[in-house]
Amino acid sequence: MRCLLALFCLCVASVSQAAFTETIIRKPASANTPPVAQPHVLPPRSASQPLIDKVLVLKSERRLQLISRGEPLKTYRISLGKQPKGAKEREGDKRTPEGFYWLDWRKASDRYNLAMHISYPNISDAAKARRDGVNAGSMIMIHGTPINDEYPEWYFHTLDWTEGCIAMRNADMREVWSMVKDGTMIEIRP
Repeated sequence: MRCLLALFCLCVASVSQAAFTETIIRKPASANTPPVAQPHVLPPRSASQPLIDKVLVLKSERRLQLISRGEPLKTYRISLGKQPKGAKEREGDKRTPEGFYWLDWRKASDRYNLAMHISYPNISDAAKARRDGVNAGSMIMIHGTPINDEYPEWYFHTLDWTEGCIAMRNADMREVWSMVKDGTMIEIRP
């Protein structure tokens, strides 16, 4: 019963986030009327700042796509966990999760430059781990590549080298960092 309640709450939360939009219709000010300040109104997005609705990861293709209005806007090459086949089942299995999550917070990382946290485990991941009697794991991130004189960035770019995270070139990570807001959905497919 708790699982059904948790699933219901997750559905309501995701629908409420997706359903809340504010449309502002701006009318031109007449020459006689001074413009009225509108507090709490965000400026409209420019063409250089498209709204990213979703991040899609295609593990089998080693691709991360930024989705805007249902269409892929940008695609990046990624690296996965050292055991890339299959969904993450437990802490330490070196697999990248599969499913629906949120990019819920970010940080500048000493080790991996910029990092965005993926809300793994979700409800079903946690329930499966409990049934199996294992720790599901945590701290799955999209992050950059270490800056290391012994192993330059290009060395990591074509390898699956993480402990389960999704890694990108640092220039690509900076671009994703600037375009994707916290609270954006991420879907990770096999």
